[in-house]
Amino acid sequence: MGYAGSSTAGKVVVITGGGTGIGAAIAERYAAEGAHVVVVGRRREPLERVANAIGALAVEADAADAESAKRAVAEVLARHGRLDVLVANAGGHGFAAVGDTDDAAWEAAMRANLTTAFVMARESLPALIESKGQIVVISSLAGLFAGPSVAGYTVGKHALIGLTRTLARDYGRHGVRVNAVCPGWVQTPMADEEMDEFAKHAGFDGGREAGYAAVTADVPLRRAAAPAEIASIVRFLGSGESSYMTGSVIVADGGAHVVDLPTIAFEHAGM
Repeated sequence: MGYAGSSTAGKVVVITGGGTGIGAAIAERYAAEGAHVVVVGRRREPLERVANAIGALAVEADAADAESAKRAVAEVLARHGRLDVLVANAGGHGFAAVGDTDDAAWEAAMRANLTTAFVMARESLPALIESKGQIVVISSLAGLFAGPSVAGYTVGKHALIGLTRTLARDYGRHGVRVNAVCPGWVQTPMADEEMDEFAKHAGFDGGREAGYAAVTADVPLRRAAAPAEIASIVRFLGSGESSYMTGSVIVADGGAHVVDLPTIAFEHAGM
């Protein structure tokens, strides 16, 4: 017995931040299953690189700007006539403690991590209501916990979970489902740069790989995720196979969230 609407073939899927990392992997996964993929972002070159590789449509737009987002949605509807899945993946900024975050940096963090999802969801809702579609919000493990000196990023990612829940609450009656994914460390170009800097600062001989090994040393699976692993979860949430799920927050962090921090010292001591 199949699931109603479980196939993603023929679905129109819009992915913000679709030019690199997790967004590009999500685009590749949907395209491989026959979906009509649209990658949205502010930088045309990476968007076109992804679009050309998988046969997608590249739309250069600022997801945090209402007029730009409206134009992007209008272009999708003009091209495909419908919109079935929005993946709100755009993010970044906010890597400092509160005391070191000025107003401009705070605004940039909220714009990148929260406003992009809010505005794009708002502008997509009429089409999603018509198709009884799905929104998948990419938050982060930082949406559940706080890392050191990442105030804007942490607050923005926490707020995305609130956005997911309020959208699910208000639009479930219209047939729109909204769920969030909270990845831990994922081997993306952005994370690679962080690991390069971390390894250099820490004096690791193994460079980037030593950095990843260090940050996942106390994660049960002892590794970072590949972008394709996160894409598979997004594909599930953006299909009929998750037909009774809305307002859910899926954690994909290799088990990091189950670790009791005060007991790590005991494990390191061999107890």
